[in-house]
Formats: sequence, C-alpha cells, structure tokens
Amino acid sequence: MKHQTLDQLHAVAKIESSAAYSAMTRNQRIERWAELLERNPERCLGAFAGTEHLHPGARAAMRGEGSAISVAFEDPVLRASGLKDDTYGEAKRFFELNDWQLHDIVCDCHVGSTMRARWAASRVRSAISGRFFTWLRQRLMG
Repeated sequence: MKHQTLDQLHAVAKIESSAAYSAMTRNQRIERWAELLERNPERCLGAFAGTEHLHPGARAAMRGEGSAISVAFEDPVLRASGLKDDTYGEAKRFFELNDWQLHDIVCDCHVGSTMRARWAASRVRSAISGRFFTWLRQRLMG
C-alpha cells in the first residue's frame, strides 16, 4: 500500500471531511436513508426472514446483499456519520430504532422475500412520523 499525504490525495480525488456529517440527528439520519431508497424507487430489495423469531444475537448479525440496510451502508455520508456495516444490529444502533421498528422496515413477513425501495422508504419514514402519517402519505402519493 502506498501512503500519501492529504495534499497528494486532493490532487487525484475529491476528499470530504466527515466532521460535517458527524452531527446528524437521528431524524436526519433516518430521512437520509429514506431519500437514498427513493432515488431508485423501483429497485428490488431483499427482505430478512423472520427477524422477530431469531435469537437477539443472530438477529443483530443478520445482513443481506441488496437489502434496505445495505442501501444505507452504500452511502458515504452515513458511513462518515458512523454507520459501521450493513447488519441489522448496526442499523438498529445507528438509526436508534427498536426491534419492532426495524422489523417493520426489513422483515419478509410484510412483503415476502423482496420489496420495492419505495415501499421500504415509506417504512423508514414511519420511524419518524408515525404510522398514520406514513399511511396517509402512501394514499396521497398513490
């Protein structure tokens, strides 16, 4: 591995400081996650199987390529803000969600083995606004 100074890196890449992102509030982190999902609303995402039935340790370690959580982890802003990986447990910690809230977003019992990113985004937003407002938004947005 070749080590370079920050000045050398600036010459070949755009470098962003993570300091601007570290102060995101819980709601800002969740809203950003929803926005990321909405960028490609028809994207097919994988759901996690039976999160409510798993031992807490197994549930925390769950991850899946192409899941709603992996969409969040793909984002450099959320990673710079402290999202360490794309596991269920890390999403629960980082977004300050309880198991039922995260279950509502990623579990297959609601949608089967896959879901559209648009659907996941509305579930993510429900963690901020509550179920009624999410339901109302879905009805109004069609």
